[in-house]
Amino acid sequence: MSKVLMKGNEAMAAAAIKAGCKFFFGYPITPQNEIPEYMSRNLPLAGGTFVQAESEIAAINMVYGAAGSGARVMTSSSSPGISLKQEGISYIAGAELPCLIINVMRAGPGLGGIQPAQADYFQAVKGGGHGDYHLPVFAPASIQEAVDLIPTAFEVADRYRTPVMLLADGMIGQMMEAVEFKDLPQKTTVEKKWATTGTRGKREPNIITSLDLDSHRLEKHILEIKKKMDLICEKECRWEEYNIEDADIVAVAYGTTSRILKSAVEKLKNEGINVGILRPITLFPFPYHVLENLPEKVKAVLTVEMSTGQMVEDVRLGVNGRLPVHFFGRTGGVIPTPQEIIDKVYEILGGGQ
Repeated sequence: MSKVLMKGNEAMAAAAIKAGCKFFFGYPITPQNEIPEYMSRNLPLAGGTFVQAESEIAAINMVYGAAGSGARVMTSSSSPGISLKQEGISYIAGAELPCLIINVMRAGPGLGGIQPAQADYFQAVKGGGHGDYHLPVFAPASIQEAVDLIPTAFEVADRYRTPVMLLADGMIGQMMEAVEFKDLPQKTTVEKKWATTGTRGKREPNIITSLDLDSHRLEKHILEIKKKMDLICEKECRWEEYNIEDADIVAVAYGTTSRILKSAVEKLKNEGINVGILRPITLFPFPYHVLENLPEKVKAVLTVEMSTGQMVEDVRLGVNGRLPVHFFGRTGGVIPTPQEIIDKVYEILGGGQ
């Protein structure tokens, strides 16, 4: 299987088509524009449909409609565009419809800037829209991992009847790396008896809605969604560990920030300082249990993010007061350097270089 050099956005779009995506609805916004551009050229060639909607709000409601038919469908956007989609995402979660949403994060709040950031963590992981719901959230650290996670994300969406988000920062979207594409089945193995495919006189009509004015029935529905999310937490949590068993400090980072962190950790290792890495691959479910069971040798935890500190709250929940939790972050589109992380580790250890 040969590798091909691709920009991240285009590779993610190609992976979605190979995973059987048949509908894409979106609206342009930097730094994810290559996803709809690629889809507009290549999805029709694969028998699918591309629509550039009149707005982000229109796009996410088109996703609702296509998902209701049982088709594999996705949309993509970047930070403020995802904010505009939140009402529709909440509708889709309430209606229990599978779809894939890609957020290539940029700096904010507001229009912010087009440089990479990780400040959409709360929005993605804590629900984002109104009501009681969560999205499974995948956070790739490389273009290859993004390509590999997209079919998994579609399968999780189909299996649990839920929208799924792939949360990538602008670096994942805009940089180029060599990737390979696995041969994938074009259809899910999940039977979609709930889909609105027409009764053909053989069954009762399927009704898909997120509205229920009966409070007790709605409560039952919400608790069923909660039960489903609990099952996702049990079955679908993914993470990567590096050098935790021998570590004096464990650092936590996701996405491309974890790659910068790994460079810092390798240099620290050469200086005789053992720092382990916990990299959440799913941000929801979050690998709390890894933090709950850190070896006794670990003296502190450091969270590194391209934000003012959002994931650090989940890290503190996992540590649950047993260890000090430190934070280092850059925001506004500023990317942390390995040396800045090294300096923070020395600060935690109580001395400079």
